[in-house]
Amino acid sequence: MPTFDRRTVLMSAGGLALFAGLDPFTRAWAAPKFSYDPFALGVASGDPWPDGFIIWTRLAPKPLELHAGMPALAVPVRWEVAEDERFARIVRAGEEIARPELAHSVHVEVGGLQPSRPYWYRFLVEGGEASPVGRVRTAPAGGTLPNRVRLGLAGCQSYPQGWYDAWRHLSEEPNLDAVFHYGDYIYENGRTSSYVIKDAAGQVADRTHASDEIYSLDDYRGRYAQYKADPDLKAAHHAAAFIMSFDDHEVDNNWASVFDQDGTAPELFLLRRFAAMQAWYEHMPVRKAQFPRPDGLTMYRRLDYGRLLRMHVLDTRSYRSDQLCDRPEEQACRREAGPDSTMLGTAQEAWLGEGLRNDACWNLIAQQVRTMPLVRRQPDGSPGPIATDSWDGYPAARARLVRTIVERNLTNVVIATGDAHIHNVGVVPARDDELDGPAAATEFLGTSISSGGDGVADSAARQAYLRYNPHFALMNQQRGYQTFDITPAEWRADIKALDQVQSPGGQLNTLARYVVSPDKPKLHIG
Repeated sequence: MPTFDRRTVLMSAGGLALFAGLDPFTRAWAAPKFSYDPFALGVASGDPWPDGFIIWTRLAPKPLELHAGMPALAVPVRWEVAEDERFARIVRAGEEIARPELAHSVHVEVGGLQPSRPYWYRFLVEGGEASPVGRVRTAPAGGTLPNRVRLGLAGCQSYPQGWYDAWRHLSEEPNLDAVFHYGDYIYENGRTSSYVIKDAAGQVADRTHASDEIYSLDDYRGRYAQYKADPDLKAAHHAAAFIMSFDDHEVDNNWASVFDQDGTAPELFLLRRFAAMQAWYEHMPVRKAQFPRPDGLTMYRRLDYGRLLRMHVLDTRSYRSDQLCDRPEEQACRREAGPDSTMLGTAQEAWLGEGLRNDACWNLIAQQVRTMPLVRRQPDGSPGPIATDSWDGYPAARARLVRTIVERNLTNVVIATGDAHIHNVGVVPARDDELDGPAAATEFLGTSISSGGDGVADSAARQAYLRYNPHFALMNQQRGYQTFDITPAEWRADIKALDQVQSPGGQLNTLARYVVSPDKPKLHIG
């Protein structure tokens, strides 16, 4: 008779009966009576395909309590998908088991639906009220050429640094097919914050983290619960599908592969990383293919919108080389750039190269950190520090990416990015030493939802960046998001900013509109 150790069982989790909503063991399921809303964290959808999507919720009647107020028992949860908001025409329904091992989260991969149309979904549990209703749209059928796809670009949402008005505004954007979230969904740091947050009456409000810096699985679960309970974030999830990625703060600032920024032994940091990745999975509307394993999880994936758009969602954290050292005395870092340094790892780099062979009108590389070179200067004009956590710290990897694009004569590559807490629009030069020369791709770097507080519309630093970086068309240090209206003939980007986030009620305005055509990586004022 074969024997199985714990690692073997975990590694084969993708085939376990738990994914089918079945329990292979004889076990009583709980039917608790809820005194509080079991769906306090809302619902969400993600990763639209032509025939379906993922829908998500987590039972959490008391989100900030240990185990979120749930018993340590499995609970049946019913789900429904309808063609109308009143659920008069329910087209798919079923039951999943919310398990304590996964924080009573539920992930349902819904299939058998029609392409290019909206659906509505909800969850129900015995002893509680029905969940909020979410809206989601399926992707176009393969091989078809849709007239238009509309995407949002947003992320970086430090809870203590501002209100989530940007999410409320994004939830009101019409006809969104999906939102790409480029990461930093949570921040791992502790209670202390230097940002003064005020309420609608002008009084100082408590928007600090509910715990110290997080390390354990329960810590990460509690942090997600605090963020996801925000009504504006819930509204955005209810309005459209999210295509999720992660960046550094879902685990620890500036982590890379098995390295953290403090020089922790890799075998210890991996314990923290695994807890963080399990919590990420538990709280994100992602498919079973993203289920965490002891050696990590596979986040990178592709989504097609017919022949209009192929979206390559990258993971620029899990496989990269360690960051370059900023200073000679640093220890927990890489000493030299080297030709073998990598941002994506060998397998993902090959996967991206192969995926760029397609007949789509557009290729969207959806990832986390700035790809464009950033030239910094000291006040005396001498070279400034390198942005080691971006692609600048991995010049050989960037050169390989650019070479792949150029050698295949791809003129239709758009890169969507986050992390830097600024709006930054420009092109990726074909050569790092010729910033104003031929371009390989256009890049739209989205600012933060709240990270960095109110920010400023203009500054001496902004003017210097534009002066030394001729490949930049725009830089703005306010909060907000971007929207992309994509047709076969053009890619139109609207850059949107809020005047404040440290007080509620921020007013939204459109800073600029840019248009790109698929025959040349060049920005035009829209």
